[in-house]
Amino acid sequence: MLNRLKRVLVNSFIGAIALGYLLAEAVLYFVNIFTAPVATWSTQKVFGGLLPRSAPYMRLPLEVALPQVLGFLILSLAWYVLLRWLYFPLTTESEPAPSSE
Repeated sequence: MLNRLKRVLVNSFIGAIALGYLLAEAVLYFVNIFTAPVATWSTQKVFGGLLPRSAPYMRLPLEVALPQVLGFLILSLAWYVLLRWLYFPLTTESEPAPSSE
């Protein structure tokens, strides 16, 4: 049953489209790893006068990048597993061909 599903996904290019979408989402998560802390820091800096002074507003909040890192790792792993399953067949060791002497 899985071989039939695999054949349908490869032959109809649905698998390739899904892999492209997963890769694009993984790239977006990777970019957001770097932009989320900067965006949060700049927002805190701009609106820092409106908020209480109990929290330090001048540091770069790296903890906001943690969900992006996890999303990137999960999507990258899913992409790699699907790529291996759809387009790289499992190699099985076969007996060497007898040599003709």
